[in-house]
Amino acid sequence: MHHIEKISVKVKSEISTPEKLTSIIKSARDIMRKDKGLNGDLDRLPQLTWIMFLKFLDDMEKIRETETTVANKKYEPLINSPYRWRDWAKYEDGITGDELISFVNNDEVTRPDGSRGLGLLSYLRSIEGKNGIDRRNIISTIFREIDNRMRNGYLLRDVINKVNRINFSSSDEIHTLSHLYETILKELRDAAGDSGEFYTPRPVVKFMVKMIDPKIGEKILDPAAGTGGFLLESFIHLEKQCKTTKDFETLQFHSLEGIEAKSLPYMLCQMNLLLHGIETPKIDPLNALRFPLHEIGEKDRVDIIMTNPPFGGEEESGILSNFPKDKQTSETALLFLQLIMKKLKRKTGEVRSSRCAIVLPKGTPLSGTGASQRIRKELLENFNLHTIIKLPKGVFSPYTPIATNLIFFDLSGNTKEIWYYEIFQREGKGYSKSHPMLFEEFNDCILWWEGRFENQNAWKVPIKKIEDDNFDLDQMNPNSNNFSKKESPKKMVGNMLKEIKEIESNLFELNNLLNGKN
Repeated sequence: MHHIEKISVKVKSEISTPEKLTSIIKSARDIMRKDKGLNGDLDRLPQLTWIMFLKFLDDMEKIRETETTVANKKYEPLINSPYRWRDWAKYEDGITGDELISFVNNDEVTRPDGSRGLGLLSYLRSIEGKNGIDRRNIISTIFREIDNRMRNGYLLRDVINKVNRINFSSSDEIHTLSHLYETILKELRDAAGDSGEFYTPRPVVKFMVKMIDPKIGEKILDPAAGTGGFLLESFIHLEKQCKTTKDFETLQFHSLEGIEAKSLPYMLCQMNLLLHGIETPKIDPLNALRFPLHEIGEKDRVDIIMTNPPFGGEEESGILSNFPKDKQTSETALLFLQLIMKKLKRKTGEVRSSRCAIVLPKGTPLSGTGASQRIRKELLENFNLHTIIKLPKGVFSPYTPIATNLIFFDLSGNTKEIWYYEIFQREGKGYSKSHPMLFEEFNDCILWWEGRFENQNAWKVPIKKIEDDNFDLDQMNPNSNNFSKKESPKKMVGNMLKEIKEIESNLFELNNLLNGKN
């Protein structure tokens, strides 16, 4: 290879400030806008992510290589030469143009070292690890669904040169980049216009994790992991509890599991968790609903489940056959709820019960008839559904107008009563992409959580009333000043017109996002 003699050359990778990192990411994205193969951020951001991922892997490999050499041990690389970043991407005047596109895209190529072999993506898809949680398996799973969408090899080289300036071996840069990456994930949500599957607002995730309060030694699952928000927030929560080496090992290798069947969020989730310090994320890339419920046993169960399952949608008939005939439904969220009920660990004699926090939309999951009603009946008879937090309208705007609820239940017994807490919409501007819900809006609810009492926001409903209402969980707030049976028709019509105007505004903003307008 004609660059071997340049090993001693100092590469421009010393980045010291968040401003410079932001500048690198912006410059890379600006270059990608010129490429005809990329159509909007939904193409550009995943492309940038997998390029960054390869640089990240190589920087981490160098650290592990040094550590094993110092320990006088043999090092087994994750990626072999000439497919490592340092072999083909490191030097600014490395392969470019059609030669670069060929090396990345084709099944068989003349590689940068002059030998014949697999192209880059073909090689990455083919590598295999020695066990299920080996990083090699993570790499191959990610790249099985990845394609290089850039057509211009010169522009691709320019992007690679920008990314090469990021120093992933610097803890300061990793910290800064992890926050930048969260911004990228939000932008991807905006580009996709699909918050139910893609992204749960960070304040909502943070609140749910705080209320569930995971402890070291408990196993946490998100069966609809998306980009990893619940797992990441749980990691941050648990990291503060670590006091010994054993605690850190438990957190890294025995605490967090996710399932994400869609290839794009799977890749984004892996990158998100790796950037935040989770060494080997355990994310299952297949459908969480693929197993018959009756086959799930104690070895498959976990202590905690936190998730925002997809709303609506339909699963193929093969998946529905995994559920009892009288509880088969087209509402995906209810299929996930049944899975969760099976996946929570049955504990005896322990202080803390297995528990769940789940985001469910208003409508069929809370108040539907038929299968929906039977599923809610099973939930209330076998679990203690102790709290429902009713979020204000628009928390997921403009991506969905559906009102949402946070449902908390555990295995401490059956349900005797349900506490409801309604968070009212803040005064002034409603919720939108530019004015999201803030964590501070949960403060009053957090203070109320431990010493519960009825007030304008909170009320409790005995199980008898729920049963009499056909297990309807969408119970009205009797204490709210926002709800009045004496409201005049004129005021009701005025409120309805105001809501219609807000929906039209959200639809207009969503239409602009879907058509690539800023």
